[in-house]
Amino acid sequence: MTTTELPFGSWPTSTTSKSVVSAAVRLGEVRVDGGEVYWSEGRPTEGGRTQIVRRAADGTRTDLLPEGMDARTAIHEYGGAAWWVRAGVLYFVNWADQRLYRLERGGVPAALSPEPAVRRGDRYGDGAFGPDGTTMVAVRESHPAGGRGAIDVRNEIVRLSADRPSQPEVLVSGPDFVAAPRVSPDGGLLAVVAWDHPSMPWDDTVLRVRELATGTDTVIAGGPGESVQEPRWQDDGSLLFLSDRNGWWNLYRWTPGGSVEAVIEMAAEIGMPAWQLGSARYVVLEDRSIVFARWRDGYDGLAVRRPDGSVTDLELPFSALVTIERADENAVVVVAGAPTAELGIYRIEFGGATHLVETLRAPRDLGLESAEVSVPEPISFPSTDRSGAPRTAHALFYPPASTRYRGGDAELPPLLVMIHGGPTSQALPVLSPSTQYWTSRGFAVVDVNYGGSTGYGRAYRELLRDAWGVVDVADCIAAARWLADNGRVDPHRLAIRGGSAGGYTTLAALARTDTPFAAGADHYGVADLEALAAETHKFESRYLDGLIGEYPAQKDLYRERSPIHHVDRFRSPLIVLQGSDDPVVPPNQSQMIVDALRERQIPVAYVLFEGEQHGFRRAENIRRALDSELSFYGQVFGFDLPAGEAIDPVTVENLPGGRG
Repeated sequence: MTTTELPFGSWPTSTTSKSVVSAAVRLGEVRVDGGEVYWSEGRPTEGGRTQIVRRAADGTRTDLLPEGMDARTAIHEYGGAAWWVRAGVLYFVNWADQRLYRLERGGVPAALSPEPAVRRGDRYGDGAFGPDGTTMVAVRESHPAGGRGAIDVRNEIVRLSADRPSQPEVLVSGPDFVAAPRVSPDGGLLAVVAWDHPSMPWDDTVLRVRELATGTDTVIAGGPGESVQEPRWQDDGSLLFLSDRNGWWNLYRWTPGGSVEAVIEMAAEIGMPAWQLGSARYVVLEDRSIVFARWRDGYDGLAVRRPDGSVTDLELPFSALVTIERADENAVVVVAGAPTAELGIYRIEFGGATHLVETLRAPRDLGLESAEVSVPEPISFPSTDRSGAPRTAHALFYPPASTRYRGGDAELPPLLVMIHGGPTSQALPVLSPSTQYWTSRGFAVVDVNYGGSTGYGRAYRELLRDAWGVVDVADCIAAARWLADNGRVDPHRLAIRGGSAGGYTTLAALARTDTPFAAGADHYGVADLEALAAETHKFESRYLDGLIGEYPAQKDLYRERSPIHHVDRFRSPLIVLQGSDDPVVPPNQSQMIVDALRERQIPVAYVLFEGEQHGFRRAENIRRALDSELSFYGQVFGFDLPAGEAIDPVTVENLPGGRG
């Protein structure tokens, strides 16, 4: 096919901001109830609300929540596990008031939890039923009237009636955080994961089993240096759980009266960091085979552990699995994606050595030819740790991709260094229209799994301990320089972008006299670590203890690592995008850095999104954020925006010769 030469960055594309949000959904958790499958869909075109969809055995789909209802919990501010199902009845937490509701088939939602004294004061999530289904246990996070912020927030396990309104009965209280309450098959035992400040759930947690009749606790696993998650009772009374005691989140079994034994041990991660409640990374089939997901070398995959102990990797097209649920005796339902497909929902049936995959909810058809999709290439490159010692870091590299356009023979593409949030998280090798938005225009993208990322074992995850703003920055700079040195990108047009924790890394990388980046995009990032430590919510209120050091004992280090105190080092233009109602990274963080750059006459653009929180959920704001950032790069790097694409130019203050 004949291609047209155009400057990188200016290529016309069908992957516009409109196509990014058109019919877009955020697929979340999945549940199976008899022959019906339920799942959650976050819908940007409906104001970002989460709808619950039921798929009947004949394939018919039904939206279950009425207008105005939104199945999201605010526990830990990141939520998760906001709904569950039994015998055709849906139980969900409504975002507006955080009360727990019951929705019978053909009925209307009825509140089960009491109305709190403070609006949204009691938040529920991560529910599970007792053996007979008449009661359920759940996490409750209480924000009392007149409370002093994070210090007075209580996290407890409560029991409620599943049939009618009731006063919650507190079963577990005391730890700073609790999660994954699960009742044993005989109803006598309750498994709970708990942890205390300053730990995060990927640092140190404890798995306890409580005798409900006596209140006696037995510690099953966990403690300093061990992260335990996802307990699941088995019919024989044993308890499966994930632990990273061997350096990787692997699977173990506890038997009452006995000891803990390894079930699956491998140099791969079955677990994922518990930013949200309700992780589901393994299931047990009727024949005691275990189907599980595992991260290895930056890619996820599905595997089966047979009763004889043998483990087989399944040859499937998926590169990331969000959740796994048992469908029947020999089948599972997964939410999964691939490098060439967004997340979809699939049923996988196992029969001997074979497996059959059925699509229950297909990913969007973006209308792209395969050659138009930039497929990630896993790369490893040299970097350094906090002491300067050499080591290896990892990333996913996306080259520019178009069937109609090419850059000039003497031109190399500009590079966007993408930084995932967290920072305890990872880059996902799944088709993202937001990434293709850039690569289809002639940008190269590298999504960095810097030291501290997950998917590479506990030792790699702990490279960021006491080293946030050092190791992550070193890896992002190393990735950009390695690609430039290998002739794959233009060394003079390197840009860095990230959201939340990635926004902090963006600012920290720009606040250096030796930065290689010619531009940056900060999405609701942290500018002042001291302010974050003082103002953020309970879940992350001590997160910085492990990433920076204890505050205020390490106050000088907090100031040294805060970009706001090094604006004198900024030389490169910056665009800042922020939600006005962000409870995690308050807007004043963005305002501080913008004001400081304005004062120093550094080129800066600021876009504030009214009503948005931590991350942009509304379609119109997702579009505006993408297009504003593209306009920013066009002005900074000197290329024209594609003709015929209605993009409102963003105002870049203090830009010499700016082309607004």
